[in-house]
Amino acid sequence: MGPFGRLIARFVSPKSKSFAQAERNGGRHSRFLPNDFQPAGGVTLLAGRGRYPYLCALRMRAAAVPCSLIAAEDADDAVWELFPPDRRARFNPGQIGKLLRKLRDFGSAYALMAGQIAPKRLFRGLKFDFTALRMLASLPQRNAESIFGALAREIERQGVLPLDARAFMDEDLATEGQMGRATVPTQNLREGIRVARAIAALNVGQGIVVRRGTILAVEGFDGTDKMLLRCEEFRTDRKCFIKTSKPNQDFRFDVPVVGPGTLAAMERGGVRHMALEAGNTLLLDRVEFLAEADRRGMGVYGYGKAEE
Repeated sequence: MGPFGRLIARFVSPKSKSFAQAERNGGRHSRFLPNDFQPAGGVTLLAGRGRYPYLCALRMRAAAVPCSLIAAEDADDAVWELFPPDRRARFNPGQIGKLLRKLRDFGSAYALMAGQIAPKRLFRGLKFDFTALRMLASLPQRNAESIFGALAREIERQGVLPLDARAFMDEDLATEGQMGRATVPTQNLREGIRVARAIAALNVGQGIVVRRGTILAVEGFDGTDKMLLRCEEFRTDRKCFIKTSKPNQDFRFDVPVVGPGTLAAMERGGVRHMALEAGNTLLLDRVEFLAEADRRGMGVYGYGKAEE
């Protein structure tokens, strides 16, 4: 078998020793997979921008789960190049009909959404097809949550099960307590978390910056990084970025994520600490992320239920 054949075999082999060993041990490769998950059914990765889809594809490959790719037009080339030509396709986010047709063609039992669709793409640059127009017309409210929720229902109508987007990414999730060398002050953290969750419940954003109980900035439509950059105007210390999930978060398409860009924005905004919801927030390339936070002298803390 040549190199190309071996590449395909890694994606389409029904079950690896790794997955079989996990099953013999009574476990799974991810605690976010359904109890009846059948790896031979295959997963189609619906990829947006950023490194998240690439890491997710690598995790599925390591578990020898057969996988295909349907990538947004602006998805990174790195994830695109992981898949052979007959197991990948690109789509404009307004082409829901094309997405669903490719999903049927690939024949996967499961779908997993990972990566960003830039918020502005929900309002411009879309090439709506009939399926998208029909789906949008059925929504009384049109925002990211309602649109992606409707997409998940359309996927289910194809007989494909949308997976929790944290699946296969367990090792990159925030854990409780101090995660780096720098210590994050936890005084007044509970009040900051309460405010962050209240704002998230209103679908405004999933992050805030606080200083000793005072709210300095709230994440809005412009996203986390822009919020952090706005904090530069506050010439003060002990600024802490708090990231949370919504009370009724749909993790099939909406996972709180931090990455290298977050650290860069924090440094420019003079924010030295972050508190992340443990178990629900992804640290992309966790080991490298924490090493970079240590290098910058930034504290990273995971908070649990006891502090909410």
